Formats: sequence, structure tokens, C-alpha cells
Amino acid sequence: MAIPPLATLLFLVVLSQASCFANSQSFIGVNYGQVADNLPQPSATAKLLQSTSIEKVRLYGSDPAIIAALANTGIGIVIGAANGDIPALANDPNFAKNWVNANVVPFYPSSKIILITVGNEVMTSGDHTLMTQLLPAMQNLQNALNAVSLGGKIKVSSVHSMAVLKSSEPPSSGSFDPSFSDEMKGILGFNNATGSPFAINPYPYFAYRSDSRPETLAFCLFQPNAGRLDTKTQIKYTNMFDAQVDAVRSALNSFGFKNVEIVVAETGWPYKGDSNEVGPSIENAKAYNGNLIAHLRSMVGTPLMPGISVDTYLFALYDEDLKPGPTSERTFGLFKSDLSMNYDVGLSKSSQTPAAPNTSAAPSPKTPAAPSPKPDNGTWCIPKDGVSDAQLQANLDYVCGQIDCKPIQPGGACFEPNTVAAHAAYAMNLFYQNSNRSPSDCNFSQSATVSSNNPSYNGCVYPSGKS
Repeated sequence: MAIPPLATLLFLVVLSQASCFANSQSFIGVNYGQVADNLPQPSATAKLLQSTSIEKVRLYGSDPAIIAALANTGIGIVIGAANGDIPALANDPNFAKNWVNANVVPFYPSSKIILITVGNEVMTSGDHTLMTQLLPAMQNLQNALNAVSLGGKIKVSSVHSMAVLKSSEPPSSGSFDPSFSDEMKGILGFNNATGSPFAINPYPYFAYRSDSRPETLAFCLFQPNAGRLDTKTQIKYTNMFDAQVDAVRSALNSFGFKNVEIVVAETGWPYKGDSNEVGPSIENAKAYNGNLIAHLRSMVGTPLMPGISVDTYLFALYDEDLKPGPTSERTFGLFKSDLSMNYDVGLSKSSQTPAAPNTSAAPSPKTPAAPSPKPDNGTWCIPKDGVSDAQLQANLDYVCGQIDCKPIQPGGACFEPNTVAAHAAYAMNLFYQNSNRSPSDCNFSQSATVSSNNPSYNGCVYPSGKS
């Protein structure tokens, strides 16, 4: 199957921006929680962040040492006003002015503060008084920013849990809980008027905990699966992240706020849990975060917001050893306190940074194109040695968004072994065989090559171009 002209154009745009994506993605951020007693010095954290493609960091408070350490790094900073500050912010404009003068003015613009979040998951806290105070608190902070001529430079918002939605499945049914619809409409009106984002915390991990079937895990981890059809829109969703974000988009649209931007303030997966916890593991955490990053880098977007990647803040930068609760609460960190990785998801600037697969790009001069196969010879498209799982996942996402990948879905002849490498190899060859079978159909950002060796195994038969 030939790539449609529009898709070809999109991939050429991606290719032209590849060098930019390789070192920075403005849509990839990280949460910097501090419920720990073993965190590195802020200066060390600043250097760590600069060594990665992370462009934004979210703080839950406004620690001056961290804000100062991030000065002149170019890293966007989200700072937070605590739930406990909301009553004073709402009732006393001078408190809001003093808050801005203490936490923003001394640092900006050297420290690139881009957003202030007022409270965390207030609307689902059960505290009705706090819920009604949230909007006045946001308004007073906005007025305080305006007073020091920063109103157009730093936005004000709040962060919400997915529980603000009464319905989220299917995504087209996304709607807000009517019990606080008046408060939510006021907040969204503020977001719309000021151009600030609606910040949400989608966690496919929690969705899997409540439905631990193998097909749900694959759906949550961006791995091959049968997909879930939204019968109203006839859109088939292939991962939980897109489904959750589009449910939020539907809810915003249903209230008439189609122009309010969505920001994913938190999402992640723990790499360790207690024996009775379902889901935490190094493999699952690496798959979720790595595949999410590849998905964002592909710029495919979601079905309801195609062609863009929402700003997404991964949870979390470090483990937080003082958090109460099960082990999983303390093991979301991408990095250890000694600055080494808990697992590699391709964020380091010194490692390979995959972008969207470009199946039509011309080969590099250092990698000559394989000769066009003779019509009577069997040829296959296979991954090159050493290609990262993140790049293979990006290839897999692209192919299976274009053609039917049923053989590598659960129950298919080529589902086992259930690895990204095996599934991507089958999918890349399938794309090649369904296209023109020229070397450019087996490029995938120079991560694949044409071979005359048949990669079929056991009952899994790879299609070939042999006449």
C-alpha cells in the first residue's frame, strides 16, 4: 500500500524537523516531587535535566532553591500554590500579590516560569468550600500577575484528576460530573479568557489496576491490541492514553470550550510494587513511558486532536521515599537519587532519540540503499541491529495505524514472542510488502533494511514479495 500524498507530506515535515526533535521536545515535561529525604541538590538536578530532552518541569510548590537552580537553563517551570493557600488567595488580593512578589518576581525571567497551578485535584477533594474558592483564588493570582506586567507571560490554572469526568468511555461520551458543573464552567471560562490550559492527570496504570486482563495491559502500554471502537464516532482507539485525553476533549467541547488547550499534568507507571499489587514492574514502566514518549514524538496526536502532541509531564523525576501507602506510591521515578536511571526511555541527549518513522526518506549517504529486489526473489524488510525499542515502537504505531496488524495481536499467529522487537519486525515487513517494495518503503528513519533471509519462524509466516 503506497503512503497517501498527505501522509507523505506530513512525514517530510517531520523529517525536516528531526534534528530539532532529537535534542528537545517542548511537549515533554516531568514532575519534580519532593516527598523524600534523599533528593539530589537542586544544582545537580538542573544539570541532569539539561542532559535530557525534557524541556519543562513541574513543581508542586515554589521551592526557591529549585527555581533559582533552573535559571538560565531555558527549562520551562510550572510552580504551584498549595491547596492550603487557596482560602487566603481567594479572600485576600494582597495575599495573592505577596505570593507573586515572593515566588515569581525575584526569579523571572531568568527562571522561565510559564504556569502557576492553584491547588491539586481540588474539584474531587470533597471539600465544597475549597471548590468554590478555587476560581476566586485563580482570579486574584491572575490580577497579581497583571499588576507586575506578567499577566500575558505566565498563565494560571489548576490541576484536575480524571474523576472530574462523569463519563469517559467511550471517549465521545466524555462529560463532566454535573454535581460541580457550575464551578467547572467558571474555571473553564477563566481558562478560555486568559488562554491558560486545562490540566488533567490521566493514568492508564490505574485503569489497568481495575481491569487487569492481558488485552487491557496491551491497550494501556501502547502495545499491539485489537483496539476499542467508539461506536458513536467509529474511531478505533489503540491505546488508553489517547482515549482518556480525547474523553477530556469531548467534555470540554460539550461545555462549549473547544479552544481551551489540554495539558497532561501527570501520567506515569510505577516500576515496583507490593506482591499484591497488579501492574508495577520495570518492564511495564519502561514500556508505558517509553512508548508514550515515542507516541508524543511521532506528532500523530489523538484521533480528536490529530497532528499535535499535548504538553505531557511524566510522573516522576525521582522516587519519593517518604510517601505513605503501598510500595508503588514510592516507585514512579525515572531516575534514582544518585542521578542514574531506574530504566532507560530514551530521554538522554547522548542516547538515540527516536522520532516518527519516516518510511519514505532517502537513505543516508553512509547507508547505501539495498538494490531493488528482482521480481522473482523473496525479500523481506527487517529492523537493523541495535535499533532502540522506542524507535521500533514508533514504527509499530505508524504501521498498525495504516494497515491491519491482526497477526501480532493476542491470539494471532505471530503474537508470540510478545516483544516490541518481534511485533515491529513483522509490522515493518507487512508495510513493505503492501507498498511498492522499493528500498524507500523499508527505511523507517534508517532503522530497517531489505533482506533475502526469510525471518519466518514456527507458525508465524512473514509475507514475501516472491511472485
